[in-house]
Amino acid sequence: MPDLLIFADTIRSPELRHEVPVPIPDAFIYAEKDGGRYVFVGSLEIPRIQGIDSIVTVPLEELGIDELYGQGLPWYEAERELVLRACRKIDLDDAVTPRTFPLDAADHLRENGVVLRAEGEIFDERRRVKNDSELAGIRRAQRAAERAMGAIRDRLKEGGALTCEDLQAEALRSFSESGVIAPDMVIVSHGEQTAIGHEPGHGPISEGEAVIADLYPQDPVSGCYADMTRTFCLGEPPEELVRYQGLVKEALDLAVDAIRPGITGKELHRVTCELFQEHGFPTQLTKDPDKPLEDGFFHSLGHGVGLEVHELPSLGRLGTELVAGDVLAVEPGLYRKGFGGCRLEDLVLVTDDGAEVLTDFPYDLEL
Repeated sequence: MPDLLIFADTIRSPELRHEVPVPIPDAFIYAEKDGGRYVFVGSLEIPRIQGIDSIVTVPLEELGIDELYGQGLPWYEAERELVLRACRKIDLDDAVTPRTFPLDAADHLRENGVVLRAEGEIFDERRRVKNDSELAGIRRAQRAAERAMGAIRDRLKEGGALTCEDLQAEALRSFSESGVIAPDMVIVSHGEQTAIGHEPGHGPISEGEAVIADLYPQDPVSGCYADMTRTFCLGEPPEELVRYQGLVKEALDLAVDAIRPGITGKELHRVTCELFQEHGFPTQLTKDPDKPLEDGFFHSLGHGVGLEVHELPSLGRLGTELVAGDVLAVEPGLYRKGFGGCRLEDLVLVTDDGAEVLTDFPYDLEL
């Protein structure tokens, strides 16, 4: 295993949050040298990191931070010099970094003899198998997503004048009550909007329209996400939407039943596409390679979920082998431009001999 170097914060860097499971908003230095794990950080954060097994915490004072500030250096020059001094302190002269390692710091290290290589795959693979803390956070976030989905469903059942914004507000209130956050957006779209990818949704909802709710809250303790989608209809659903719902649910069941270690995301995507193709719908595997696909099944089957809401493994045309410990969002869908669509999404844990569905929420289209 090569030596590692990360310079980031644990709010925006999933690579660092996986190694140091504490929310820290300011950039600090994490390094692995000959199997030892080191964190170089300001005194403000040391007490929270000292309890993490096998990590040696080094205060920035030992790197001469007071001297650097005394020189009147700009903050960014002081930061990159601290990274260099951290490397020298543990004799780290050759390391791999995440893809997002700051260019400014990398240039400074290389100018001073430290060899750096961005090898993101190493960090991707370290995060694939969820540890107990991450899995517990995913489960908490998933329960919160289900409660918010229930709030949306119940508000739809009440009927009356209703907008996407009303339902988005219901979800956000429910998230707050559950102790999770929504750092990105809450998707509740209706009608024609439901056939537009990640359209967040807006405007009044009419009877007979599809309503897609796609919720992906984050557990603030672990930093991990959940992800789930359901499709509803206010009033009696049109025949086309009912057909979509039946086929999408069949595709979801087919994919989940096939999940196991060793199967590839590419295989799962292909099986789903073949089902839809048998019923006359275009997919990514049959599309014109020179044109975007607007109807049918125009996206991948899903993705990994963890410290990012979209992470490896992919369940698409480039999907690799699944491993026990992967958490997957499986989300088949069918759409027609100008009409709308249906998407169903469950969260699934890959186990040693198959899969465990983490989502517990009905699939009913009609309210």
